[in-house]
Amino acid sequence: MTATILAAQDVAPIYLQLGAAVFLLGLSARAAAHVGISPVPFYLLAGLVVGALDLPSLDGEVVRFAAQLGLILLLFLIGLEYTAEELTGHLRRFRRAGVTDALLNGPPGVILAVLLGWGWVAAVVLGGVTWASSSGITGKALRDLGRLVCPETPAIVSVLLVEELATAAYLPLVASLLLGGGVIAIAGSVAVAAGAVLVALIGALRYGATLGRLVEHRSEEAVLLSVLGLVLVVGGLAETLQVSAAVGAFLVGIALSGEVAERTRPLLEPIRDFNMALFFLFFGLQIDTGRLPSVAAPISALAVVTVVTKGITGWHAATLAGVDRPGRARAATALIAHGEIAIVLAGLAAGAGLEPQLAPLAAGYVLVTAIVGPVLMRSPDLVLRAVDSLLRVGLPRPGTSREGMT
Repeated sequence: MTATILAAQDVAPIYLQLGAAVFLLGLSARAAAHVGISPVPFYLLAGLVVGALDLPSLDGEVVRFAAQLGLILLLFLIGLEYTAEELTGHLRRFRRAGVTDALLNGPPGVILAVLLGWGWVAAVVLGGVTWASSSGITGKALRDLGRLVCPETPAIVSVLLVEELATAAYLPLVASLLLGGGVIAIAGSVAVAAGAVLVALIGALRYGATLGRLVEHRSEEAVLLSVLGLVLVVGGLAETLQVSAAVGAFLVGIALSGEVAERTRPLLEPIRDFNMALFFLFFGLQIDTGRLPSVAAPISALAVVTVVTKGITGWHAATLAGVDRPGRARAATALIAHGEIAIVLAGLAAGAGLEPQLAPLAAGYVLVTAIVGPVLMRSPDLVLRAVDSLLRVGLPRPGTSREGMT
């Protein structure tokens, strides 16, 4: 009996603190609905508020896992929107946009690191921070704004997917560089990750129907548990092979199609929403607000530059898709937010003791873009006015040449 009472006393603060944090997320969602924008910025700010209170119960592995599960489920449900054939078609069609994305958005981070006098490894890491958009924030904002069915969305998702697949090779590369690995060790890590992604893509194309039959059942409970277990198993295998679990979950979503996909979506959406809210809360908890003022200037510079470069990337991708100007403007705002990959990179750099200012700079940069991105997604007309202003002064429209402006 005594042990039971002590256990209850130990767990009571966890219930109280986690419950208060979740209730704060509910208030944040209400505020976002009131002003008519995505709740993501409000969740991040809630994380800053809760982080300032230093609640130990929110710093455990259970909350961390729940937060990551939200991202995994989000990518899985986005994957359900596309078949394997559509995926490969989009990757072929928008590969130029993926290349443009890397060429435009990696260099700002690299250049800033050089200007700050950091080493080349830090430059590679910061280049990744500015290159990779947040699939979690973008995906949630697209859903919240009802844009999953808009004509530019496949182009946006394709750019994000190119980033995710490229990250499968990029993260092992960075990890090896931070550990001081040799050329052979680095090449081996990258090859394993790239091979895992290729096998997963082939499996999604060839065995998607078999996978659907495996989880199909008349009981919704059986379908829910089967799909959730499958996503977690594939995510675990992906992480074992140094590939993002979110990439694995996305490919599972791609593989499933037809009736099982239609039944799965409404079953998992409430779980996804809860865990995604925890993901953004947990991210906000990790930001050391006391160190942000010292890196405010480079954060601002990076944010301004990459709002423009990511805008050009989105506009270009939508142009390749043959979308009209309003659709291009919406696409120009969709890739601005940065998040998951940048936080992973900052964590790797901090763990390796690389440039003490890099982690707070990355965290602050993510916070700014994660707020600015969803807000601008609500106002694509601002992009159209900016493009029209460029045309009036004789500059080429993003994604076009002077000879081929549309």
